[in-house]
Amino acid sequence: MKTLLRPAVTLFLLFSGLTGIIYPLLVTGIGNLMFPQQVAGSLLKVGDKWVGSSLIGQPFTDPKYFWGRPSATAPYPYNALASGGSNLGPLNPMLQEVITARIKVLREVDPDNSRPIPIDLVTASASGLDPHISPAAAEYQVSRIARWRKLAPATVQNLVQQFIEPPQWRVFGESRVNVLRLNLALDQM
Repeated sequence: MKTLLRPAVTLFLLFSGLTGIIYPLLVTGIGNLMFPQQVAGSLLKVGDKWVGSSLIGQPFTDPKYFWGRPSATAPYPYNALASGGSNLGPLNPMLQEVITARIKVLREVDPDNSRPIPIDLVTASASGLDPHISPAAAEYQVSRIARWRKLAPATVQNLVQQFIEPPQWRVFGESRVNVLRLNLALDQM
């Protein structure tokens, strides 16, 4: 019995130390050396105040800011602990009601804008935390932002163009705009 138990306990302790202590410390150390900003959560700071992460959406509702994708998290928007979609299918009447309400809000806050509303301004992402919108969604909001901030639409449009990120490694996904970074730049104008 001792001949079977001793190697089993020894291997258990060895692999527990290796995979539970040494490997996590090694990976964390390499990450801190090579990607310090990402390891820290991609947090953004203005002055001496942390304002959010570029990886998690923020609830902008003031008309003078760009709005991100709606969030389906509860009990409050962009709650990282409740990440997940609404699970409402395309034929679900509740989804239609939510989208109709979001369209109504967008039309009320910018009644002169008759352009089609981009889908990502009225539907939540799968995680409910998406920090990005499409360039079309950002451009849709330019006239409202310009009016509320008393800026020339071309000025706001140029700012949007500066913040369009290409697809991942120029291959995967679509071009996108990080809403928090764009709004921080807007505040600096």
